[in-house]
Amino acid sequence: MTIVRLGYVAMSVHLQNCSPSQTMTFAQFQRIPDCDAAIRKLERIAVSNLENCLRLLKHNLAHDIRFFRLSSKLIPLANHQELEGWNYIQPLRAILKEIAEFLHKHPMRVDFHPDHFVLLNSPDSEILKMSMKTLRIHQLLLNGMNIPSKHRCVLHIGGGYNDKEKALEQFIHNWAFVPNDLQEMIMLENDDTTFTLENTLYLCEKLEIPLVFDLHHHLANHDNSDWKPQWERIVEIWKHSPLPLKMHISSPRSDQDFRAHNDFVDPDMFMRFLHDIKGTVPQIDCMIEAKRKDGALFQLVNNLKGYPEIEWIDQATFSIQ
Repeated sequence: MTIVRLGYVAMSVHLQNCSPSQTMTFAQFQRIPDCDAAIRKLERIAVSNLENCLRLLKHNLAHDIRFFRLSSKLIPLANHQELEGWNYIQPLRAILKEIAEFLHKHPMRVDFHPDHFVLLNSPDSEILKMSMKTLRIHQLLLNGMNIPSKHRCVLHIGGGYNDKEKALEQFIHNWAFVPNDLQEMIMLENDDTTFTLENTLYLCEKLEIPLVFDLHHHLANHDNSDWKPQWERIVEIWKHSPLPLKMHISSPRSDQDFRAHNDFVDPDMFMRFLHDIKGTVPQIDCMIEAKRKDGALFQLVNNLKGYPEIEWIDQATFSIQ
């Protein structure tokens, strides 16, 4: 038996006016003549994003959803070089504390997936520094919410730079420059264009980093290898983590546009996967990466109710025999 917990990404299609990713461009910032007033506006946007984040967490609680990806766009321009001295966390402490108190009362697994410009295998030292600065922002937010930071940020390996083997070794080289407290935040995900499951396993085993298996990415980028012989290695890697094994689930938009995410998840594909892995782990947390966000989760739940081998624990968690 394996327990399966479903989660979704960042925002809801059911809650109105609840975006956690409201933003301001640097051009808009510059058009405000008073710099202090511009910074106060940035802070108001960040507070609003976090207030909406709390609304989303309450929405999740009402539907027994205890697995959620936070938006990485909570604080606009936080890592912009022209705002180097801005203490962006201070004005957020009250709302961060409110979120912390909510999560203490209603425990949920929450994490981040920093944007694609976080490149820990970059040969450019300035890009590496900016990547670590972005990770530090995520760490400060986690600390403000009183969430243990270990294994809370999913990253792709980075760029192939026309030599994939060299790019993998560059990641290992750069890893030595990443502070230990940032290292422990990181999980790595196989991607859909460059680094396969096998490539990602190589780094994860060498550096003791958990691997977030993305089945859709594997189907798009697998070098003619099957994921099943590698599953035991994925499970073994998670023994270093205090959290259950995590994966991403999504379905292709079409055969012609295979890499793009569908609005919903194909329940038959998901069930085939679950039948292959059931009993190999006590629990697996499945993050739905579908265009319809929580709507895709609700639709998948409805679809799965037709399978007799599933026993529902609550509205978003079930066991499979």
